[in-house]
Amino acid sequence: MHGGGLNRPLTSPDVGHRVVVRRIVGLQAGRPVQSDAIGVLTRVTETHLTVRTADGDLDIALAAVTAAKRIPDQRARSATERLELVAAAGWPPVEKGLLGDWQLRASGGWTGRGNSALAVGDPGLPTAAAVDAVTAWYAERGQRPMIAVPLPLGRRLQPELDRRGWVTITPTLVQTALLTDLPATRDPDVALLTEPTEAWFAGVGGRKGGLPPAARTILTGVPDARYAAGLSPDGALVATARGTVTDGWLGITVVGVDPAHRRQGWARRLTLALVAWAADAGAERAFLQVEETNTPARDLYERLGFRTAHKYVVRLPQRPCLP
Repeated sequence: MHGGGLNRPLTSPDVGHRVVVRRIVGLQAGRPVQSDAIGVLTRVTETHLTVRTADGDLDIALAAVTAAKRIPDQRARSATERLELVAAAGWPPVEKGLLGDWQLRASGGWTGRGNSALAVGDPGLPTAAAVDAVTAWYAERGQRPMIAVPLPLGRRLQPELDRRGWVTITPTLVQTALLTDLPATRDPDVALLTEPTEAWFAGVGGRKGGLPPAARTILTGVPDARYAAGLSPDGALVATARGTVTDGWLGITVVGVDPAHRRQGWARRLTLALVAWAADAGAERAFLQVEETNTPARDLYERLGFRTAHKYVVRLPQRPCLP
């Protein structure tokens, strides 16, 4: 098929969905002439499939089909889907592929967000085949497959992953707030850097088990970003955070404080300094992601005015697998 689509046989799970089917309709000068049929797939048998086109039902012999593709639903995205795509844009992976609407992300294993398929939209395949394709993509890169599933989306995907015995890790809350509801603060002890320094990277790396090259690619991959550095009275860096502005959203990530300086309000101060910067940059809303079990962080952000918009989970097989 033209346009880089995925070619495959259409099967019963595709019935009821829009498809495009390329088939041979004749010969000209000894060469096959092909034509596309676009419509809703209404039937699949061992020898034929039926497509309901604008001109009526069209029975097509499978022997004449040279390529076929399910057309992703052209529906409006939900608020959850839109926010997940904004968050993904703020955490760009080292390598990115597409499976229909799904994003396939690989970054050498650094962070779940950088190394999981984001199951938003239509993968253009039946659910089981989509999971097989994800598994194969990560196997080619020597990585265990992982799929990030926003909830309550994934009604079809979750049962398939359950059937395969994939486990659930890292339930994470996505919290949001209007910037006008947050007390933006310009803090003289918080430096907002346009480029991260080695000290800043070291601060993040100390809490993330060190920073491989992939980490630097992710952290510096958004043009409109600030790297917040909390400085003690003697000028030592004691806290870090990162803010990005994407599509009118401030994304707040890698908030962390040196253990010796915790419970001194640094996370709050860095967050609000980034809010002040983002408001000046034209952002209207903010989001952040916090693990469901991190009660202190959840309490902090709720006191500031953040509320949970949705939750996502990461699913992966219990052991490395091949399709």
